Amino acid sequence: MPKLGLGLYKSLLNKDNFNFAKQAGATHLVVQLVDYIKGGSNPTLSENYLNGWGTTKNQGKLWELDELKRLKSEIESHGLAWEAIENFDPSHWFDILLNGPKRDAQMSDLKYMVANIGKAGIPLIGYYFSIAGVWGWTNKPYGRGNAMTVGFNEKDINIHEPIKQGMVWNMNYDTDVEKTDINPISREEMWDRFSWFLNEILPVAEENGVRMVAHPDDPPVPEMRKSARLFHSISEYEKLLEVSKSPSNGFEFCMGTLQEMKEGNVLETLDKHSKAGNIGYIHFRNVKGKVPNYREVFVDEGDLNMAEAIRILKKNNYNGVLIPDHSPEMSCGAPWHASMAYALGYMKALIDTV
Repeated sequence: MPKLGLGLYKSLLNKDNFNFAKQAGATHLVVQLVDYIKGGSNPTLSENYLNGWGTTKNQGKLWELDELKRLKSEIESHGLAWEAIENFDPSHWFDILLNGPKRDAQMSDLKYMVANIGKAGIPLIGYYFSIAGVWGWTNKPYGRGNAMTVGFNEKDINIHEPIKQGMVWNMNYDTDVEKTDINPISREEMWDRFSWFLNEILPVAEENGVRMVAHPDDPPVPEMRKSARLFHSISEYEKLLEVSKSPSNGFEFCMGTLQEMKEGNVLETLDKHSKAGNIGYIHFRNVKGKVPNYREVFVDEGDLNMAEAIRILKKNNYNGVLIPDHSPEMSCGAPWHASMAYALGYMKALIDTV
């Protein structure tokens, strides 16, 4: 059966949140090791997605084996397992995304870190190969009971607003460059860059027992901010498996993002790829609507039948990790913790019942 997990950003990696995860029934963690100057103590809150995350801290600092082992030991001391690292720091790979002059040097750094991750015994790396990243959401009381959450309506934004120099994935990696527009990036060029990245990194991942799993585009539109997006539909997302047949190549299966897409059936896709063993871990979240107009909602109030998803995963003997990912903020003193506790409780009940 699936395992219950919780996603934590670097600023949230402390004993209180480790205990919180355990108390809510989670057994595994998915960790983001990225620091931000902007965003306060809880960068998972939805408003940080709206107009840029700010600037990454500790730029160029690589993930060293000793530090990974220390953090893993701390997580395990609280009765949890470290399942995955989610997302590279933009300062680690901006020229891999942009095909810039530091591309080869940054690839050497990524290979070094992937090897360290494998040596530390962390089995999965989730990543998102995108120039524009997550962008264009609005924060409104879209959720049940007027809960604040994010939504996307293409009419509310200029989807063609160019990205500035010094930024990828909605984060600044260089604040000193002149803020001119980057050049438009075609779909062919994006696929070339992605294929190069994957064919370079997968042999190192495979050698070190690490699986690289890709997140689909959110918002799932073919082009955003003058850059093409690779995984804006289920059929395009499945092309990931055509790039490489390596067992280290797979999906970071975000159910909410896939449900936002215009074409395809999420549960049928979940059935197909959980049966084939192509899924590393799952973002178990729900939405209402599809592009160009959708909103994220509580896990039990969206368009997806989440109970049926658990039945499919049981049928296919999927034993990977599910995490709540985004969830509307609840009206209390600890809006993120309350929302995560609600989502985890609902997910645990589904798993136990099925």
